Amino acid sequence: MNGASGIPEAYLDGYVVLLTEVCATGRRLKRDELERRRELGERAADAGYGLRDLVSAHLTAARTAWPSLPGDPDSLLAVTHQVIDAVAEGYERAQRQAVRQEEATRREFIDDLLHGRSDLGRLAERAERFGLRLSHSHAVAVAHGPAAYDEGHQVAQQIERALIARFRDRGILLTTKDGRVLCVAPGDQPEVLTYFAKQCYAAMDGGQVAIGRVQPGPGGVVQSYEEAVSVLDLGERLELSEPVLHAADLLVYPVLTRDRQAMADLVQATLGPLTAARGGAEPLLETLTAYFDSGCVAAEAARRLSLSVRAFTYRLERIHQLTGAGPTDPAHRYKLQTAVIGARLLGWPGTPLGTG
Repeated sequence: MNGASGIPEAYLDGYVVLLTEVCATGRRLKRDELERRRELGERAADAGYGLRDLVSAHLTAARTAWPSLPGDPDSLLAVTHQVIDAVAEGYERAQRQAVRQEEATRREFIDDLLHGRSDLGRLAERAERFGLRLSHSHAVAVAHGPAAYDEGHQVAQQIERALIARFRDRGILLTTKDGRVLCVAPGDQPEVLTYFAKQCYAAMDGGQVAIGRVQPGPGGVVQSYEEAVSVLDLGERLELSEPVLHAADLLVYPVLTRDRQAMADLVQATLGPLTAARGGAEPLLETLTAYFDSGCVAAEAARRLSLSVRAFTYRLERIHQLTGAGPTDPAHRYKLQTAVIGARLLGWPGTPLGTG
């Protein structure tokens, strides 16, 4: 039977009897009696009843019983207050447990989603609970900044609020992984990840965002995520300063390093002789990097290195002498530039070739 508030009588079990006894004796509630009220409050929360309705049901029952209760009003108020406080405590305990369970379920889903460890069919079913339709195409953006972020970090929360305010329910998933903030968005909504990147840059006071390519189907999210993470690593190795890196624009680099041994051989054969220079290979490798990054304009490259054009030109000549390949010679330029890219990707000369 439900009371006027819609709360079944089962959640007020023994309440009026308890009021009668306590009002007659003036005692306070015992520990087991309070725990019983907490358990009933917890059960009501698990059943989906509202706390306001639960409190209202207890107040109504007390008011109805009052004319037949012994003792004075103060005793009734005191025990009613104790009961409602215990019921609310149990209710909140159930809510906290539900939140923790929801967080654990969400984290488990995210881990499975980003590592592809779950059956794809089952994963797609679970995804709908979090607003994702994995039968569609998705793209993933991953951001890292000067700190490690989790979902409780104010930066992650600030970014999430901005995305919700702008796009509301668009099938977007914002989360964190390995200290980075990431966003999963439908593949036909590139503006979401563009906005995400802008918000990350502002909230992190810098940082860098990599955006994976749009990938189809249930396994598309993990593919795009892994691609974005790889691009962030690539950007760090190549010292790319752009705030946003698009995987689609950097496809040449994975191709170049697909055969790492071949690339290591090219670096050794082409740039290995630079180690014989005074000061080692690093200054001359830096010279080549600046030269190619500036579009092979010596004056601009010299400015980037804070060198005179004459000093910079001398370095280019020294590279030619040591390697037999002239950076200004179109016939040699491609081999040198590819070797320089390989050296940066492999961490040479700081990391010995073959162990990068």
